[in-house]
Amino acid sequence: MLVHPQFDPIAIHIGSKGIHWYGITYLIAFGLFLWLATLRSRMPQHAAVGWTKRDVDDVLFYGVLGVVLGGRLGYCFFYKPAYYVQHLSEVIRVWDGGMSFHGGLLGVLLGLYLFGRRRGRSFLEVSDLVAPCVPTGIMAVRLGNFINGELWGRPAPADLPWAMIFPQANDGGIARHPSQIYQAAGEGLLLFIILWFYARKPRATGQISGVFMMGYGVLRFVAEYFREPDDFLGLRALNWSQGQWLSLPMVIVGAALFAWATKRNQRPA
Repeated sequence: MLVHPQFDPIAIHIGSKGIHWYGITYLIAFGLFLWLATLRSRMPQHAAVGWTKRDVDDVLFYGVLGVVLGGRLGYCFFYKPAYYVQHLSEVIRVWDGGMSFHGGLLGVLLGLYLFGRRRGRSFLEVSDLVAPCVPTGIMAVRLGNFINGELWGRPAPADLPWAMIFPQANDGGIARHPSQIYQAAGEGLLLFIILWFYARKPRATGQISGVFMMGYGVLRFVAEYFREPDDFLGLRALNWSQGQWLSLPMVIVGAALFAWATKRNQRPA
């Protein structure tokens, strides 16, 4: 079986300080978003309604705020509410680690809503433009989790060729699924391919956002069967993890949104 390479989490040492790989993966995520969203803004269906590079830059600004604030607040109050209610001053300590995708998503959705209000665009028009540009960022951040040797997987069969020991787990050398790689491949690369090709043609407003919500929710739900639940939470009802319970509403909302958008588009003019 494999052993986690134990990368130095600091990519660049600057005296007593340093630039962490995890921070670099976030920068890569934002850079990929900017590039892909710029490409989408130039597609005929978006350029025809006035999307510009400046719009993309502004969406990124709102998105970054949403990811950071929403991701941190989501982690604090989805995963450790009792602790952070008693230690409110630690909520801002992002450098200590702890970010939630589902919280970050809520923050981004709020940011897209505020951007749309300022520019006179509907929320779904904005979310449909940016949705296919998100999965590559998820992939980058999951690779950052792997570099850090965190969020490892559940025990795996010892004869699984890619089963891996994560020394940080302090579990006596149990072979585990490298679930960070599974998530990078599923919620990241696979979801990107599906969305990018689906969104190349004009779609009814809301359909692309619905596919993103359903796709991420399903892929994350499946990946959670291979990811070790947080030790301070364990498994919840039905032996589902917290991540699965947070993903289920995404699937339901995404399916409802897609059905609504499709039906609305089929109404006679």
